[in-house]
Amino acid sequence: MAQIETTQTAVDHEGGSSAFPPFDATTFPSQLVWFFIAFGFLYWYMATRGLPKIGEVIENRRARIAQDLDDATRMQQKADTAAAAHEKTLAEARAKAQALAQAARDEAAAAADAKRKALESELAARIATAEKQIAATRAQAMTNVAEIARETTGAIVERLGGRAPDPAAVANAVDLVQP
Repeated sequence: MAQIETTQTAVDHEGGSSAFPPFDATTFPSQLVWFFIAFGFLYWYMATRGLPKIGEVIENRRARIAQDLDDATRMQQKADTAAAAHEKTLAEARAKAQALAQAARDEAAAAADAKRKALESELAARIATAEKQIAATRAQAMTNVAEIARETTGAIVERLGGRAPDPAAVANAVDLVQP
């Protein structure tokens, strides 16, 4: 420890001061002068160079954000307009499709009705022809029935009476009974 005191004493005598230089009260005025010079230079530099650049960057960013917001608003309006146009087109397409479907149904119904009427008229003509043929066949059959009835009546009368009846009398009798 004695050696440390000797060294400290030697430093005190050689350097002239034992205090830390920034805390040495004898150097305060020069430190304050240099502080004001450095602060003034820094203030001047920031005011003339640094802050305008920072302000310019901030203003550019603000303008860019405003432009981006305006662009986004315009794009949103375009998208809304496009969506409305798309919905309108879809509604028109649906209406057109429904109209086409209704027209096709009406056309098919008209074609089916025309076909049905043609078939009905053809069937009516066939039925009329068939009824004429039936009437002709019935008339022919009725003429044969009258003949058969005369022959049968003559045969019955001959069998019951034992002799052949007069054909004219049998024909008159059968004609009276027939409708």
